Amino acid sequence: MGLGMRIFIVKNDGSLERLPVGKYNRLLRHDSNERLLQYAGKRVRCAVIVVESKDRIPVEIVKSQYSYLLFDSNGRLLMEWDEKEARLAMDMLEPVTADIDKQVVDARHKFARKRYAREYLWQPDPEIEAVIRKAIFGRLEIGRS
Repeated sequence: MGLGMRIFIVKNDGSLERLPVGKYNRLLRHDSNERLLQYAGKRVRCAVIVVESKDRIPVEIVKSQYSYLLFDSNGRLLMEWDEKEARLAMDMLEPVTADIDKQVVDARHKFARKRYAREYLWQPDPEIEAVIRKAIFGRLEIGRS
């Protein structure tokens, strides 16, 4: 058994474009030679799926993350978007304080989590989940979660 990743860009019509893991990693590292010109200036939905395989055949989806990718006018990932996301991700951490004032509840991290989910994540509908499962397993499996 082994783990692998499948990365898809989910188009507006619900179809998928497979994105090789190496290309995805180079985009995330802001490699100056890596770009997707067809998405220049756009925010697109991305599905990162961790798959367990046996004998190189996918048998189970272990984890899935549905987020957005924001591209600049040259088709590169927008660095400012990543920095803003990282700052908000840090705000999601619960505060650690020695003096706990029972009168005041610090809920900033909870609000940051809600904001992060609203701005950076999306939830697939059952049809998109079925299309992703078909792309991974080679057959349409409607209604499975």
